[in-house]
Amino acid sequence: MKRTKVALVYDFDETLSTTYMQDYFLIPELGMKACDFWKAANTWSAENGVDQVTGSMYYFTKTAAQKGMHLTRENLACCGEFVVYFKGVEEWFERINKYGRRLGLDIEHYIISSGYEEIIEGCSIRKFFKEVYGCSFAYNEEGLPVWPAKVVNYSGKVQYLSKINKGLGKFDDKAVNEYIPDDKRRIPFTRILYFGDGMTDIPSMKMVKDHGGTAIAVYKPHSRHKEKAIKLLKEDRVNFALAADYREDKEIDRVVKTILNKIATERDLEVLKKREDKKKKQRI
Repeated sequence: MKRTKVALVYDFDETLSTTYMQDYFLIPELGMKACDFWKAANTWSAENGVDQVTGSMYYFTKTAAQKGMHLTRENLACCGEFVVYFKGVEEWFERINKYGRRLGLDIEHYIISSGYEEIIEGCSIRKFFKEVYGCSFAYNEEGLPVWPAKVVNYSGKVQYLSKINKGLGKFDDKAVNEYIPDDKRRIPFTRILYFGDGMTDIPSMKMVKDHGGTAIAVYKPHSRHKEKAIKLLKEDRVNFALAADYREDKEIDRVVKTILNKIATERDLEVLKKREDKKKKQRI
């Protein structure tokens, strides 16, 4: 029997990694502390009326040029080697895939992040994702970034989530707004689980939840971030607020496996229902 497709969609920074991906290596290489860089970048964005995500991309290229640092695609990918993940993340994907296979589910993993695709390409977990949607740069003939090629913010995340739902290609922008009946969509929202932590995730989490899927707000264990996640739960924007611990038998592991059990059971019930409906049409 053909396996039922399920999508697990993740933000990256502070959802899978313990902090922003740029903080581990890229910003220190610029000779700055992470808090100082982000404060300066956000101040520049506010003063110039620029979206914070786009503004930070410009500020990285501006600062790198001032410091004489070659911010090439290859150098950015090397930054991915220094990313630190929450406990259990690196073992999570193979374990949950194996669990899904036992239920007749084909689990696909995706990232939708305001971080940089170039850095994610160098991460140890990149191999587990069917697709990565993130910010990225356009490069000149010298291999240096000169312009934002893609910017992923609030609305961008919703757009890419719709592409996963409809089964569209990464760069298929025209069809994303076309009407496709629910039963013709590649992965219905009822079989999508979205993991996020921040403000840019709220529209996507709400969208998934309102369409019958599962939205999970994760937070750094033993931190003030728990209050933010609980607030999203109280506001009915997410289904669960869970500590970002992906080890076996921890809360996320138990919750996700329970949801996968539900998806498999509902699929099996639908098969039985169709069989009974077929009987009704038969002549006695």
